[in-house]
Amino acid sequence: MKHFISIILLVFISNAASALSDSLEIADEAYIQMIDSIDNSFNYQYGEVVLEEGLATITVPEGYKFLDAEQSQYVLTDLWGNPPSESMGMLFPENMSPLSDSLTFAVEVVYSEEGYIDDEDAKELDYEELLATMQEDTEAINPERIEQGYEAVELVGWASAPFYDDATKKLHWAKELKFGDAPINTLNYNIRILGREGYINMNAIGDVDVLPVFNQDIDRILASVEFTEGNRYEDFNPDVDKIAAYGIGGLIAGKTLAKVGFFAMLAKFWKVIALAVAGGFGLLRNVLFGSKKES
Repeated sequence: MKHFISIILLVFISNAASALSDSLEIADEAYIQMIDSIDNSFNYQYGEVVLEEGLATITVPEGYKFLDAEQSQYVLTDLWGNPPSESMGMLFPENMSPLSDSLTFAVEVVYSEEGYIDDEDAKELDYEELLATMQEDTEAINPERIEQGYEAVELVGWASAPFYDDATKKLHWAKELKFGDAPINTLNYNIRILGREGYINMNAIGDVDVLPVFNQDIDRILASVEFTEGNRYEDFNPDVDKIAAYGIGGLIAGKTLAKVGFFAMLAKFWKVIALAVAGGFGLLRNVLFGSKKES
């Protein structure tokens, strides 16, 4: 009798395991189809694209593709879980998409109308001293970040020291950041293009080991965005235009960015956190199969 019951139990377990395997395969297939459907919905642009109703243009660099403002806001907020923002668009490497497990970095393009930035202080800035101040400021806001539910962040140092091109009015630098106990540090590459009434911010985030790849493309990315006539730095009119309350040093320090949850969420974008969009299938896939890139 016991032998018969054991056989029945084994048959039941075998059938249950087979049914579960079939269910998991169906769920995983449905998840993949859903992700493919989202990926296929994006309409990328190439060539010259007008930004912000004529404020500036971007000539999409070779090897990249551009996602417009509306689609970029969907990616940043709905897919990647960032707070709502006023993005002008995003650059992606040609062979990658917002939901690619292989996505190494993307470049968000944002306009900040904070006034004309006087660049006189660029000639005398001590970037190591500025870094030390930024590290202290970053440490000081960690209690607030933790209280808001974000990981503590450490500014490890310059991944690429600041460089300001006085001729083109373009500034760029890169920071190396460590979030919580993450085993791999994060690269935050910043580009600022100065204009008459503010600046365009091009922000790239990825694992710190992507820096050599990004450095290969930095000149093309820097050259890709220009203000249009009437909005350029040299078009500044002191009689009518607002002047920003800070110079190049304040622009690099970027205290306002450090205070919000921006880095905490965006720094992990390549790990496919589109659960809200993928719904139950995405949750089931992550629980049963695990993420392809572990934290």
